[in-house]
Amino acid sequence: MSPVADSLLSAVSSSLSPSLGPVSPPRAIFVVSDATGETAEKVVRAALSQFEIAEVDIDLRVFPHLRHEHDVDTVVREAQTAHALIVSTLVRAEERELLFLRCSEHTVPCVDLLGSLLGSLAGFFGVQPRGIPGLLHTVSTGYFRRMEAIEFTVHSDDGREPDALLRADLVLVGVSRTSKTPLSIYLAQKGFKVANVPVVLDVPPPPQLAEVAPERVFALTIQPEALLAIRRQRLLRMHMDLVPDMSYGQREHILREIYFARSLFAAHPRWTVVDITGKAIEETAADILRAFSASQGRQAHSPLPSDADK
Repeated sequence: MSPVADSLLSAVSSSLSPSLGPVSPPRAIFVVSDATGETAEKVVRAALSQFEIAEVDIDLRVFPHLRHEHDVDTVVREAQTAHALIVSTLVRAEERELLFLRCSEHTVPCVDLLGSLLGSLAGFFGVQPRGIPGLLHTVSTGYFRRMEAIEFTVHSDDGREPDALLRADLVLVGVSRTSKTPLSIYLAQKGFKVANVPVVLDVPPPPQLAEVAPERVFALTIQPEALLAIRRQRLLRMHMDLVPDMSYGQREHILREIYFARSLFAAHPRWTVVDITGKAIEETAADILRAFSASQGRQAHSPLPSDADK
């Protein structure tokens, strides 16, 4: 575990160490950033997932765009009142130093997620960081290409544009409720143009699918019982669980669908089969990108240049 991750987990553990009984107020964690705070919030949520603590017991607040001394003073005083832990991704060294000074003066615990990493990277590359907040979210060529990928993916959802399959970076194939759409959107946000094709029982896929380079096609599979649970839950939400002859949520029909999909996948042995059972979207996406990278003989995390490359 890295020193930054270790210090964050230790700080969160210390912050949450008192008993959180039903009458205890939520423990506060303040995320402060000179940009959007999105990066720090994700890291904190990842750390919190390691603790058996209900979400209602955590008061997680994000304070974005802290770029002035009075902003830092205000947040630190509020954190002192709330007995909060501060987690920071301030980029500028002077602002980080000011935050730590104010936290020390007010006895507020503080974790710096970026400072030691920036220092290590500076030593590794032999150059100093630019210290410009918000570069990760700037509007650049990469940003517009990401928007293009998302637009392509939305229009290519659920097999609506078969002719677009040949222009896609990645093609997902699977029966209903195998996460094709959310996976497609997630990958599109990383800059990949994604199309997805539903596998429908006894219906052949569009002929364009056979023309796609096999290393770009990912066949999504799932265990029958897991798919049955997902579909029945969806029928409950739609108040259709009592509709007679609803084959969508019947075990026998689901088995036929899965066997039909497996026969389709077996007919295309160069497609990559990905089992999504019990996996989060992020985990499945990582599996897909890892396999795609291997097939390309290179690291293919994203087709986009860095947003910092202007």
